[in-house]
Amino acid sequence: MTELERLRQWIAGSGNIVFFGGAGVSTESGIPDFRSTDGLYHQQYAYPPETILSHTFYKSNPREFWRFYRDKMLYLDAQPNAAHRKLAQWEAEGKLRAVITQNIDGLHQKAGSRRVLELHGSVLRNHCERCGKFYGVERIMENSGIPRCDCGGPIKPDVVLYEEGLDQDVLEQAVAAIAQADVLIIGGTSLVVYPAAGLIRYYRGDKLVVINKTALEQAGADLTIQAPIGQVMEQL
Repeated sequence: MTELERLRQWIAGSGNIVFFGGAGVSTESGIPDFRSTDGLYHQQYAYPPETILSHTFYKSNPREFWRFYRDKMLYLDAQPNAAHRKLAQWEAEGKLRAVITQNIDGLHQKAGSRRVLELHGSVLRNHCERCGKFYGVERIMENSGIPRCDCGGPIKPDVVLYEEGLDQDVLEQAVAAIAQADVLIIGGTSLVVYPAAGLIRYYRGDKLVVINKTALEQAGADLTIQAPIGQVMEQL
């Protein structure tokens, strides 16, 4: 039996699948993984992405933060790929209980997934740091400077920056979903970003699947498929 056939069998027999995904799920929709630093960063920015996307930099150099953010973090025309669509289908069929994602692009919801636990927030949500008023991403795109609320306060994206903690409620929901899962599928992530990567240790089952371009030895998978996740998911 091939790995793909075994995975099909596990999925067919399960009503409690949980998916844990990272940047590799969105790269097939044309959203680059900013960790794979391209030459543009060196040409256009005096700091590495991890520095710019930190809480300290956001506070101390907001104009440069927003220049990078608009240029490199917003891909509003991106469309869901085969992986997003398959996960939404499984949820609609009552097989998948939750999507846990490190991505901030909203593509899982765009594909139709309803229970999406966004560990690192979403670029589609923003709020005023002074009065708390909510803004969609349209407000961010209206100008090129520091976005301001109607009250004059600065607007901050609901994205977890470096140095900031994850939302405790989202984290607890993710832990509970993983702990109760029958099949846990990990896809498109290098499992190097903590605390998110540490969540898989809460899995208690024996059907841990890794679908990734590169092997993840630290995952201790029961089944590994080394290929782009969208390519695999459209065969399921």
